[in-house]
Amino acid sequence: MLPTIAIVGRPNVGKSTLFNVLTRTRDALVADFSGLTRDRKFGRGVVGERDYLVIDTGGLTAGEADIDDMVTEQALLAVEEADSVLFIVDGRAGLTGEDQEIAQRLRTYSRKIHLVINKSEGLERAIVSAEFHRLGFPHLHVISAAHGRGVGDMIEEVLEQFPLPPQPEESDEYIYEDDEEPVIEDIEDLTIKVAFVGRPNVGKSTLVNQILGYERVIAFDQPGTTRDSIEIPFERDGQEYVLIDTAGVRRRSRVEEMIEKFSIIKTLQAIEFAHVVVILLDATEGMTDQDANLIGSVLESGRCLVIAVNKWDGLSAEKRNSVKFDLTRRLHFVDFADIHFISALHGTGVGLLFKSVFKAWSAAHRQVTTSQLNQILERIVEKNPPPIVKGRRIKLRFMHQGGIHPPRFVIHGNQVKEMPEHYERYLINQLRNILKLHGTPISLSFKQGENPFEGRKNPLSPRQVHARKRMMRHVKRTKK
Repeated sequence: MLPTIAIVGRPNVGKSTLFNVLTRTRDALVADFSGLTRDRKFGRGVVGERDYLVIDTGGLTAGEADIDDMVTEQALLAVEEADSVLFIVDGRAGLTGEDQEIAQRLRTYSRKIHLVINKSEGLERAIVSAEFHRLGFPHLHVISAAHGRGVGDMIEEVLEQFPLPPQPEESDEYIYEDDEEPVIEDIEDLTIKVAFVGRPNVGKSTLVNQILGYERVIAFDQPGTTRDSIEIPFERDGQEYVLIDTAGVRRRSRVEEMIEKFSIIKTLQAIEFAHVVVILLDATEGMTDQDANLIGSVLESGRCLVIAVNKWDGLSAEKRNSVKFDLTRRLHFVDFADIHFISALHGTGVGLLFKSVFKAWSAAHRQVTTSQLNQILERIVEKNPPPIVKGRRIKLRFMHQGGIHPPRFVIHGNQVKEMPEHYERYLINQLRNILKLHGTPISLSFKQGENPFEGRKNPLSPRQVHARKRMMRHVKRTKK
């Protein structure tokens, strides 16, 4: 097990900045805004030969709002999970009553506490640390997370209490013979990354907690509760997943606060990072234009898609029929995606989501041989030949696969640049049905053969070229 280090403190003391420095990432949102972080966020860091886990937490407060209590509960859970704790304070603000209350609470846990005085740039170490000695913590560090000063020495001292990882035993290197080559296996990461995306307050965090079976992320009846993308490892039926809870995305015209803009960027990045995106719709409100825009973003990214209609249990039979009819009418452009009607709060239909997730992921990574594709192309063309364009019929010669996730197919032929949109849709639908590529978009591109006479002022046909050669030979014989 890797050493686990929790970063705690009151709001706006630089916890997320330190988290990014320790993990050498920009995973945690950072802004000059109190209470930005709410959920626990895990990351991995490396110092020399030592690996460790870091947990970023929300600010510990004594706020009156229920959400403040949830943030505090998440932070204290991180302390319970950790092997060591970094208690961050603000060196420029000095020792506060909140710092003293947090220190008193941390003493109740049997964890090694390191007091970290942040924002010390331009200040004398002895002066900035003087009043913090009153807290009584023997391990004290003065750093500047924003500038990276003192962070290396601090983390090395924190990791000293943990034993070094076992070194692999040395073995004699195998020497290959001249006619023998090493076999290198390309082992693909089989972990499926699933992002839960939707408008604010549609139940994304509630759904993630329902899947996990415990309150891992903060679920609160207030739009904008989740501000960052939270990645959570999960295993079901022997398959490993990473569940990604994301911030709600509103229409651009309604986004005013800079924090919400950062959250939306993190959500869009989560879509790019994921293999499968589960779009949550609110059954009580029906499908909106913003839902359609989010689905469009998923399609543009080429990610697999599963649609979940939440809050289904609270609707009457008449309302359910109305919602289903509206979805059928408005989701015709993603008819390849499975639709589930669920209740994230009560768990109704939630377990069935993973069947569609795995099916879509498998389809997106399916590889087909060129010979199989050409046999399929022949059947498709025989069933419905390409149209005639400019007096000549489009000819499709052969097809091969150009990539996966999403499946990409390249068709070579003549006049394929003039391919009508309706016939391209026909080809995609036929490929989807024959290869069973449900749940994933399909990328189809065409490659046209070069015309050897293109660019000439008066291009001649092959028959004209042959006739001209015969005429020249006749002229030569006549001269002789």
